[in-house]
Amino acid sequence: MSPKVVIITGASRGIGAAIARLFAREGCHLILTSRNTDQQLEQLQQEILSFSKFDCTIIPCDVGDRQQVELLFQTIKHRYSKVDVLINNAGISHIGLLSDMTYEQWDQIIATNMNSLFYTCKQVVPMMVSAKEGKIINISSVWGELGASCEVAYSATKGAVNSFTKALAKELAPSNIQVNAIACGVIDTSMNAGFSAEEMDSLIEEIPAGRLGQPQEVASLCLQLCSGNSYLTGQIISLNGGWF
Repeated sequence: MSPKVVIITGASRGIGAAIARLFAREGCHLILTSRNTDQQLEQLQQEILSFSKFDCTIIPCDVGDRQQVELLFQTIKHRYSKVDVLINNAGISHIGLLSDMTYEQWDQIIATNMNSLFYTCKQVVPMMVSAKEGKIINISSVWGELGASCEVAYSATKGAVNSFTKALAKELAPSNIQVNAIACGVIDTSMNAGFSAEEMDSLIEEIPAGRLGQPQEVASLCLQLCSGNSYLTGQIISLNGGWF
């Protein structure tokens, strides 16, 4: 059986990097993207190539930009005849009052967190339909289900991710393509670095598990969703330590 070809967006750090490491250890060909080919992404590539004999290609791509995504898939299609797994992990947050948010900030978070799913799926779905199989996993958030004060735009985009996931899953189920989302709680990544130690301690007290989630736990769930489970589709799976 040929190795699976896996695309991971927003792969340079945090959850995306953890997913990349785990899938590399499972013997997959990887295409890793981030907005810029920064030092972190290059270091991740070298780390993976040190233990994996399979491809690990890094491509700079702002997935909120349609033209860049089209160029990304031109490169992918030139190299591979199929894509087995698409993991839409790229995302940005914005904390602050909605009334203080600029139009440019709104447009950017909509493009990165929501438009990107349309751009990537539009490109990958025909490949998966042709192969009669595929897995699409969208990284979402508990705020997409509940909403968060001072994170209106972020919550709105993650709510859209959830609806997008459910609807696309129904559309693609006849083609044996599964689409699911992981609604993350508080994961220990740089996205949460803005919290003070006091704020973080207060937040952890609210989580029944008594701790933050780890990026490796999100990666492990991604791998489980890509290992068979052909009847599991259209689900928003909460990974939040019992928080909500």
